[in-house]
Amino acid sequence: MNEIIRELHRRKSVRVFTEQEITPEQKKEILCAAMAAPTAGNQQLYTILDITDEALKRRLSETCDNQPFIAKAKMALIFCADLQKWYDAFLEGGCEPRKPGVGDLMLAVSDTNIAAQNAVTAAQSMGIGSCYIGDIMENCEIHRELLNLPEYVFPAAMLVFGYPTLQQQERLKPERCRLEDIVQENVYRRKDGDALRRMFDKECKSVSFEAWSRGFCERKYNSDFAKEMSRSVGVYLSAFGLAD
Repeated sequence: MNEIIRELHRRKSVRVFTEQEITPEQKKEILCAAMAAPTAGNQQLYTILDITDEALKRRLSETCDNQPFIAKAKMALIFCADLQKWYDAFLEGGCEPRKPGVGDLMLAVSDTNIAAQNAVTAAQSMGIGSCYIGDIMENCEIHRELLNLPEYVFPAAMLVFGYPTLQQQERLKPERCRLEDIVQENVYRRKDGDALRRMFDKECKSVSFEAWSRGFCERKYNSDFAKEMSRSVGVYLSAFGLAD
């Protein structure tokens, strides 16, 4: 196992940071690594917001499901799927572009998240921890105003960075599913009840499958924040021709 693969396996979300600063040189390296990511047609269908305003970062810690550790992070980046800059460039060039559609948005979101993961991997190689904040997709109206997001820009991912505390370094990474639970050959095969129970047996070592499933469904899938995320993303999608 080479060093890159070893770090990919070692990396886990970090939510408690030391006071050690991330240097400007390190930030630049992380950002340049993000920009080196694979991108559709070399379009780089994203814009990265570097959140340096501490008051704004504190506000984001509130609007992103009230998570105080966001405000304590040493670096915060918001990766935005950005069709606006291309639409504007086409208009500037005298083209007659169609309005961006949902397919364009999906492609841009892929570009954006690939770049974000490059940033995560680069940071990990420096010993800098990170955590994805999916809640940036919630509260569309608030985040559009806070971040001055135009119609064809969608905040696909937020990342916070910092050096992990010893406790965070030693904390066990959550167990992943087995390879055979995730990888299927050639075509998709829907899992039956026995296969689903086997896939999630790692979660059911001290409780029944039924008890774990009910608890997780209510805590995550049926939660208020999940419902708000779907509502908010629906508002963003309406600009791309897909009504909520």
